[in-house]
Amino acid sequence: MSTTSVTIIGGNLFSLAALYLQDATQWIRIAKANNLSDPVLNGLNVLVIPALDLTAGGGIAN
Repeated sequence: MSTTSVTIIGGNLFSLAALYLQDATQWIRIAKANNLSDPVLNGLNVLVIPALDLTAGGGIAN
């Protein structure tokens, strides 16, 4: 499995997780991979999307 890089203007990590990880609750995995704590994005962002892992669960940022 490999990571993906995406460029996005605005948006949120929930929709990216739903699209790329097939589970919106896995937004925290994207947040951790990009040193983010807020799921709402502003401006232009280049983000690393972790590899698809259907066994991973969602969670709350610590």
